[in-house]
Amino acid sequence: MNKNFFEVKNVDFKVGGKNKVNNVSFSIKKEGEVICLLGPSGIGKTTILRTIAGLEKIDNGSIELNNKTLSSKKMNVDPENRNISLAFQENSLFPHYTIEKNILLGAERNKEKKEKKISLKEIINLLDIAHILNKYPHQVSAGEAQRASLARSLVSEPDLLLLDEPLSNVDQSFKEEIQVRLKQLIKDAKITTIIVTHDSYEAFYLGDYCGIILNQELKQFDKPYNVYHFPNSIEVVNFLNRGILIPAKVTSPKSLENSDLGTITGNFIKPYPIGTDVKLLIQPEDLEHDDRSNLKLDVTDKKFRGSNFIYTLKTSSDLLIPVFVHSHHIHQHEINDKFGIKKPIHIEHLVCF
Repeated sequence: MNKNFFEVKNVDFKVGGKNKVNNVSFSIKKEGEVICLLGPSGIGKTTILRTIAGLEKIDNGSIELNNKTLSSKKMNVDPENRNISLAFQENSLFPHYTIEKNILLGAERNKEKKEKKISLKEIINLLDIAHILNKYPHQVSAGEAQRASLARSLVSEPDLLLLDEPLSNVDQSFKEEIQVRLKQLIKDAKITTIIVTHDSYEAFYLGDYCGIILNQELKQFDKPYNVYHFPNSIEVVNFLNRGILIPAKVTSPKSLENSDLGTITGNFIKPYPIGTDVKLLIQPEDLEHDDRSNLKLDVTDKKFRGSNFIYTLKTSSDLLIPVFVHSHHIHQHEINDKFGIKKPIHIEHLVCF
């Protein structure tokens, strides 16, 4: 039986005696995989990282890494003996050391390692921080300090890397480039990583798996594609905010009916008896634009996103439905225009609650 590289089993994560996230279980199957934890601020994501790092103790369940128990009710391996590196969201650099000296502290942690997978020069170039190496933390921007902290964590080559909102202070114009570089470096060096973020796009790109934490629970833990297309609860749908739930009635094993949109066909993710009233998830890419259609809805809002528009359409029963349209489409609609929806409506995966 293959053992998971990292595993959290039935753990209540708490801080100051107060439970933050209850009865959590998830695993990382192979060394080098990346897990992203998503959730609103204050939900307990950072507490999970602090506990895995050994800064908080647990009263139940266990945390295991590479066939070694790190935390349980009976034991707690000291943080310095876990070979886990935690990069906090806030600036955690030593103020009396230069940026270079701060980074070299990370390299000191595993200096006895014979085979180094990552060079210091590579990390400095990756994060574009060569120009600040001789400066002190108070002399650099928040984004630069955060990247320096990330460099210190990476250069230590830990068994497990924990990143708390690692790019939250990085300029948006630079963030996507850093994401690409960071993912490549982590994957090439096979550094097993858990990333906490509030940015679902970042989580979907960086993570092999994503965990959604809401209302003190790990609501869903799955591959990013499945989290987006097959959310397992209304809570996850509302958190991701990538669509709308509309009322519908199941009319056959492959169809349902909505009073505004008519018949919608597809494959149910979960079967329902004919006649069941459900809430159907409509995501922006599910409906197609067609001005020749006799199904016309009113445009109430239009968001330009560069490569696409997201139109918000109002139905006769006042539902507000988002629809994705490529930005190169010929006829752009304005507020209060009529917008045609292609019929018959077919949605490959019918997600209902």
